[in-house]
Order: sequence, then C-alpha cells, then structure tokens
Amino acid sequence: MKAKEINHELDHARDAGPVKDIVIPPCPELLVQLQAELGLADPDPHAVARIAAADVAMTAALLRIANSPLYARREPVSSVAQAVSMLGVRPTASVLMGFLLRNTIRIDPALIGHFWESSTRRSMAMAHIARQLYDLDVEVAKTCGLFFHVGIPVMLQGVRGYGGTLIEAMARQDRTFVQTENAAHRTDHAVVGALVAKTWRLPQVIVHAVRLHHDFAVLHDESIAINVRQLVAIAAIADHLVANHEGIQEQREWAQHGAQCLAFLQIGEEEVESWVDALYPAFEGVVVA
Repeated sequence: MKAKEINHELDHARDAGPVKDIVIPPCPELLVQLQAELGLADPDPHAVARIAAADVAMTAALLRIANSPLYARREPVSSVAQAVSMLGVRPTASVLMGFLLRNTIRIDPALIGHFWESSTRRSMAMAHIARQLYDLDVEVAKTCGLFFHVGIPVMLQGVRGYGGTLIEAMARQDRTFVQTENAAHRTDHAVVGALVAKTWRLPQVIVHAVRLHHDFAVLHDESIAINVRQLVAIAAIADHLVANHEGIQEQREWAQHGAQCLAFLQIGEEEVESWVDALYPAFEGVVVA
C-alpha cells in the first residue's frame, strides 16, 4: 500500500466503511495546545510547563516520572518547570501525550489487563532501539509505541462483541490476530488505531506505521517510506522484549517474522539480548495511573 492508498483507505473506513459507527475520541484540547507549541521552530519550555500544569493529575504524573528511578536524581523534582527542564521539551510532551491518551480512552482493567503498562513498556523499548540506530527520531518511535495498539481499547468501547473477539484472537493458532478481527468485524485495531492517530493530528509517519504494524510484507516494499518500515520492524522487536519481560512464552508473530525484522534493521540476536538487561530496570519501574 502506497501512502496515498493508506490515506484513502483510512478516509473511506471513517466515512463509509465499518469504522464509521465507531466513536473515535477527539484530540484533547490540552494536546492541541501542546502540538501547536511543538510545531514552533523554538518551542517555549515555559509554555509546555503551563500546559502540563493545567491539569492536576497530569502534573502529578509528570512529577512521578521525573522522580522515578529511571532518572536517578539526587534531589527530587518539585515543580513542573523543573521537570520540563530536566526531561526536555519533547520528552515531556511524550509523557503528557501518554497521560492524555490513557485518560481519554478509559477501559476496565478487568477486560484488558495491564494494557497501558505494556504500551508504556513498548514505547520505552522503541525509543531505546531507535537510539541505537541512525536517522531515527526517538520521540516519534516513543509515540508510536503508545499508539500501535490503541485501536484495541477503542474497539472494546465501541464494537459490540469485540471482547469475545479479543479472547478468540489471542487463542487461535490458524490465523493472525488481525485476520480474526476482520472476520468478526470487517476491520481491525491497526485501522482503528491509525484513525485515532490521524484524528489526533499525529505525523503521517506515525499514522502509517500504526496502520501497517502487523503487515511485515511492507518491509521490502519501497513504495512505503523507509522510516515507516523501520518503525514496523522496531515495533516487532519491542513487542518481543515486552512479552519476554511479562512472561509471555508463545510469541507467534515473533517466531514468524522476528528474523526478518532483525535482518531488515541489520541487528543481531546478541544485541537484542543485551537490550533485555538494559531495559529491565525501566520496565520494572513502569506504573501508570
């Protein structure tokens, strides 16, 4: 699928396809303000701090992360301005986006377990991998990690019977997760997640990576932007790392496509094993609210 085809598919799905009856949550106003600031040539850290301070719970989440063992500060951060200064503008924006995403798309933990913890770990892993490679935007990779599976809670909220489909998709051996979704609902979480990313005005590279993150045929399709294909491969590695940490033994997608993703990125299995140890403290420290 070329870029224009992906955009056309998403527009059609939203306007006339099976997704048209699913409520795609609107972009939160605070995120609109944040994106406007980040779109400037020289974003103002004070403006980002004001946006972060506009919501008490968001402020608390930012300070909790800034004071987490991940950053190992001698003195605790006590203000939003300090947190922004310590983390940097774009990493702060990623933290705020994660908070807004979780609080805009609320789901019953009993239905989907530790979904946001896994998403946060995937985001961390994708950022870590991106740092090891050339010409990859770390913050884009981090944001992709948050959005790749966001279609799942949206479908849980808006599609009758999707809870049962989710259980079936995780159990079936004869077809893929998205094939099971499409068989039941004529759409899947990759399409719905891409529509969320597009509605929230995220960069096209993120929208397309979310749409294609289970389609490994694109790795060798030169009509797809190279950074989109890199993000698809990185996501597979990140999901493998998160699954290992969370004790998931059977990883069908990794067994089928892991070697292909590693070869595409020119990464060895030994390097992936080293990332298991490097990411362990960060993964263990994940707490979301």
